[in-house]
Amino acid sequence: MNRMEALCGLGCKAAVVTALSLWSAASAAQLLGGITQPIALPTATSSTPGGQAAAVRSTVLGQTTSLADTGTLGGVDDARNASQLSGALPGLLAAEVLQATTIGWTDQAASDASLANLGMMVAGIGISADFVMASATALAGAVGSGGSLVENLAVNGVPVAVSGAANQVVDIVGGRIVINEQQASAGGMVVNALHVIVDGVADVVVGSASASIR
Repeated sequence: MNRMEALCGLGCKAAVVTALSLWSAASAAQLLGGITQPIALPTATSSTPGGQAAAVRSTVLGQTTSLADTGTLGGVDDARNASQLSGALPGLLAAEVLQATTIGWTDQAASDASLANLGMMVAGIGISADFVMASATALAGAVGSGGSLVENLAVNGVPVAVSGAANQVVDIVGGRIVINEQQASAGGMVVNALHVIVDGVADVVVGSASASIR
């Protein structure tokens, strides 16, 4: 093969390679021509848990005090606990084995509070119970749930029949006692085992638990 034939052969090969490259680029552009925007991937959604629990929360003449209070949850995977072997608010109440717990996960939250051997004197009205407990749970996409337990409740020494129904009301002089007080919402629940209200004087909650997921 002479020099001219060799050069011709190389030129022909180069032309073929160039043509194939152009065809590949054009074909790829044609295939991708229908895709004008990046493909959007689904984004993960997250929920924020909330909760708080307290064995006692009291407001008397505008002054608020609490016993065994967890404070509010800080977010996912947070857990808080408060406890006291005994606790008292002078002139108002005394109790033993006070405890409160609240915990949050990515899709739910739960809280509970309890105490034993409760003795109260609110505006001259004596209230006692052997055991008081409240619990609340919130689950993403569902209505909150909860309940309470009040054992051997008495007002001025007279036993009170606890029905177990939500928001049972017992009238007292100047106010009322709400037993198993519940406030449910989508993704949230508040339960107060005993809520003693003397209008204009005192607002005392014994066994308070709240949970939410938003």
